[in-house]
Amino acid sequence: MRKFFVLWSSQAASLFGSAVVNFALAWYLTRETGSATILATALMVAMIPQIVLGPFIGPFIDRWSRKKIMIFADLYVMLLTLVLVVLFYTNNVQIWHIYVIMIGRAIGESFQFPALGASIPMIVPEKHLVRANGLYQMLQYAIKIVAPIAGAFLMEALPMQGVLSVDIITAIIAVACLLPLGIPQPPPATLTAKANYFGDMKQGFRYVWSRPGLVMLIGLVAALMFFTAAPANLMPVLVNEHLEGDVVKLGWLGSTSGIGGILGGLALGVWGGFKKRMWTAFLGFLIMIPCSVGLGLTSPTIFYTATVPAMLFMGVGLALVNAPLTAIMNSVIAKDMQGRVFSLYGSIVMAVMPLGLVIGGPVADALGIRSLYFIASGSWLVILPLAMLSKPLMDLENQPPE
Repeated sequence: MRKFFVLWSSQAASLFGSAVVNFALAWYLTRETGSATILATALMVAMIPQIVLGPFIGPFIDRWSRKKIMIFADLYVMLLTLVLVVLFYTNNVQIWHIYVIMIGRAIGESFQFPALGASIPMIVPEKHLVRANGLYQMLQYAIKIVAPIAGAFLMEALPMQGVLSVDIITAIIAVACLLPLGIPQPPPATLTAKANYFGDMKQGFRYVWSRPGLVMLIGLVAALMFFTAAPANLMPVLVNEHLEGDVVKLGWLGSTSGIGGILGGLALGVWGGFKKRMWTAFLGFLIMIPCSVGLGLTSPTIFYTATVPAMLFMGVGLALVNAPLTAIMNSVIAKDMQGRVFSLYGSIVMAVMPLGLVIGGPVADALGIRSLYFIASGSWLVILPLAMLSKPLMDLENQPPE
């Protein structure tokens, strides 16, 4: 696990810098324009590269050095941030500059995250995959808590170019951690000797489609994200309508969810989950269902006694779902196929999030914001038994990779 902790440290630096930049740019756009449309557009353009490019990036990740991909992705994003630093320093920055840089950064991240996902099983023994993914989940939630606080503090203390420079420093740290780290290339179990880009991409689609259990697992995560997208992102509406519009309560909910995710990831890092990893994911779903109902029933009188604990355990449940499902994919997908599969998986999961928002917004307007939390719980109550009855899904983790 020593190599994993080096990789973990690298990603801690990289993710922290990126999160601070994202927070700073979002607040800058809000402060300078006062337009929700401009902010929403910026968030959407940051999603587009991974949705569109995901299936096309996979062949490169499986054939190229995954370590070098992560290093060059960090350096590429760092250079884009440096451009923004210069634009802010010279007072020449425009809104469209920020849009272009955000798209460019998202392209770099579209390479980095699948390369990271495909690298973990190359340096972590299979028996520790749930622990490793749990610790990575813990890192992501920790960044969600720390980065906004750090970003807000830095924006009070430094000019914008100074805040953005943090990303340059953290990128250098991330690359310095990766340089001495040995990440072996996977044996060519599925790749042909001669590179054939479109053949490799087509092979990735066929690989997923020919494995019903893998299709169902990706569908399970996509369904989770679809029904979670609107309740999670429209939390400010719930606070405004049912918690007296108290922004402090909104902050409590965001922080509590992050703490729950850290606790869930830490628990998996120590415990490792059930021997059958799918049962750990189902336990996560079972924790989330009553928590979602509790959030829908929130009121000022039960906020601290019921709503905050519900949000805490919601974060725990999400960590228990995501980490073992990722570990299953790590263990059953051929090592030299993981770049293509994880890129396709990321594209599908990312695509359902805006779809969930597009549908969830009008539903909340028509039926009330509370309805989204009840619909999510009801949907998981239907999906979970169907998943348990699915033989291909339940047998997936017992199948050999090739």
